[in-house]
Order: sequence, then C-alpha cells, then structure tokens
Amino acid sequence: MVSYDERMDRSSPVEPLAGAVEQVRRDDGIVSVVARVSGEGDPRVSVDPHTRHYSASIMKLPILVAAHRLAERGALDLGLRVPVHNDFASRDPGQRFRLDPDEDSDPETWDALGTEVSLGDLVHRMVTVSGNLATDLVLDQVGFDEVGAVLADAGCSEETTIVRGIEDYPARDAGIDNLITADDMARLLVALADGRLAGPESTASCERTLQAQEYRSGIPAGLPDGVVVGNKTGWIDGVSHDVALVRAPGLPPVGLAVLVSAPGTPEEREAGIARVTAAAWAEVVG
Repeated sequence: MVSYDERMDRSSPVEPLAGAVEQVRRDDGIVSVVARVSGEGDPRVSVDPHTRHYSASIMKLPILVAAHRLAERGALDLGLRVPVHNDFASRDPGQRFRLDPDEDSDPETWDALGTEVSLGDLVHRMVTVSGNLATDLVLDQVGFDEVGAVLADAGCSEETTIVRGIEDYPARDAGIDNLITADDMARLLVALADGRLAGPESTASCERTLQAQEYRSGIPAGLPDGVVVGNKTGWIDGVSHDVALVRAPGLPPVGLAVLVSAPGTPEEREAGIARVTAAAWAEVVG
C-alpha cells in the first residue's frame, strides 16, 4: 500500500484547501470535506457538507456502533456463534440476494462458509478489513432500526440513509439505497467520542476497532505524526471515502470526513484524500 510519505514530502508547504479539493474534484466530480471539533457548534472546515454521496463501506460505521451498544444493553451477545452463509433477504420485500466473493476484501470470512464464527469477530472484520459478507451477517443480528437510531442519536440529517445491506441490488433497483453526507459522518464521530452514542466501554471498543483499520492511505496518511486516528474507508468505482476520529494533543476529539465521488483511479482518489486531509488539518489547528 502506497503511503502518503511516498506520495508527498511532508516538509513541503501544505497547499490551500480549495486548491487541494479542486485538484481531486477534476471538473465534474464532487468532494465534500467536514471537520467538527467536540464542543463546538459549527464545523471548523466545511466544503459541500450536505451533498449526498453513495455511502460505499462508510455505512459500516453506524453498524459498528449499533452492534456494541446493543451488546451493552444486553440485547446482543458479541460472543454468539453465527452461521456463515451467503443468502440474504432483500429490503425489497420478497426478494433475496447473494454476495460476490470477488468483490470482498475479506477472504477469511468466505473461508468460513458453512461454519460458525463469533459475532464479535465479524464486527471487527467488517471494519478493519471492510468485510462485505461479514457486514451482512452482522446486519442480520443488529437490524436496521438500531442503525437508524444511532444516526438519529448522533444528530444526523435525513439526507443520510443506511437502509440496505451490501450488494442488495434488488433493493437498490427499487430505490432503496445507502447515502451519506460529510457533515453527518463528522457529527457521528464526534458524538461517538463524546459518549453520546454508547457507554464508556462500548465507546472505547468502537474506537479500538477503528484504530485497528488496515486501510490507512487516505486520512491517516494526511495527518501529522503524534495524532491517534481511527478511520473507516469506503470505495467502489468512481467513489473513494474516508472518515476518521482524530485525537491530537491540545485538541478535543475531531471528526473528519472526506468524501470523493470523482473521476480518476482509486489510487489517485486516495492520494487526493490525503492531500485534502493535510490541507483541512492545517485549518483545524490554524
């Protein structure tokens, strides 16, 4: 994986945010950037904050929180052994769907087909390696009502909708789709850090999972040394997103979201997220 250190010289001056965004946007793309600092009403950084983007795997973030707080309430056992299968009920009533293993970055869960694995392990792999099959298995246990409650408790707008599983194409074709905004994702991360979504132990568990993220070429690569960052990425053709909870010395927790729906290769968009992050962070601390 190419790091930000290999792409750009950290010692060079940080470019202005507007220029970094424009370079990634490429004329007809959309780049949304929001940085929210705990305890502050308005965002410190805000570029197209309310524009809707296809969520890609960012939708796994509220599912992570939902699973942990259900467990906290005793309504879910993360030690439960869950059958690993590849046949799911669609959110479009009467339809079913299956996932494509070639579209998943988590072969370990696929290797477990026909066996049982712990729900907690699925929750972890859903985030750290962005497992698609793991996500839909977790959703079977968590349910969409709790995911929606997480978004509502975080103060997210109605523009953000997490309403179908990964590769539930019958639902997508019926107009049921997962959409997010940068402002809502930054709000969600700050609410998590503030303990407004779950108790201390569940909050800490969510943060540890985010900090164990294996895809670190976006936001983490654009941040300076000495910060602690937990992030969740998401990508499909034409889309690369990253959202992160950042803890830096001398600052309250920061929720940062960089959503990119734009032309170019995945590598170019990832490098662009790192550039935009560096510029946005300069505004946060400046």
